[in-house]
Amino acid sequence: MEKEIYIVRHGETEFNKLHIVQGSGVNSSLNDTGRAQAAALYNGYKHIDFDLLFTSALIRTHETSKGFIEQGIPHIEDADINEISWGIYEGKSGKDGIRGMSGAYKTLMAKWANEEYDAGIEDGESAQEMADRLSRFLKMLKDREEQRILVVMHGRTIRCLMCLIAGRPIKFMDEYAHSNTGVYKVLQTAKGMEIVMSNNVDHLNKLNSL
Repeated sequence: MEKEIYIVRHGETEFNKLHIVQGSGVNSSLNDTGRAQAAALYNGYKHIDFDLLFTSALIRTHETSKGFIEQGIPHIEDADINEISWGIYEGKSGKDGIRGMSGAYKTLMAKWANEEYDAGIEDGESAQEMADRLSRFLKMLKDREEQRILVVMHGRTIRCLMCLIAGRPIKFMDEYAHSNTGVYKVLQTAKGMEIVMSNNVDHLNKLNSL
């Protein structure tokens, strides 16, 4: 069955702005910029007759989807598309957060590049664990009967999901950009799935010109 699937990162949170590690363990809300981005996303895509909306279990994806939810599009919350867990660094800033994580992050990225996917941040999630749940979500998505589906999720999980959709090893995750409310469009046909739009933020042009 042919489908159009739109995959979107959530809007900006104050944690994003302050460079505080979020991950799956921090359930932060959108800030004013994030809410404006969410409104711009809705205005840019409300003309599409979505049959179904998926969000993660985290509030920032729900708030990003506010306009579509209020429009009455059927909504399913799925924890399989939650952000990756960054373990001991989640919710922390400064030397205990982003700066403290930088060395561990570089080491982790090197391991993933070497296809050591079972590696993860201390008390966090490995790339393989993330890929396993996203593979489960993708299989379910492929089997759905709905033809136009909106998925609102998170940066790192979008990167991993794009690799799975493209049939590429997940070590190439960082090749996929993920701006706040950036939109990927995926077409599903009898031949498979194809990414036809990547991290599109045209809906933010008017917002950015203010």
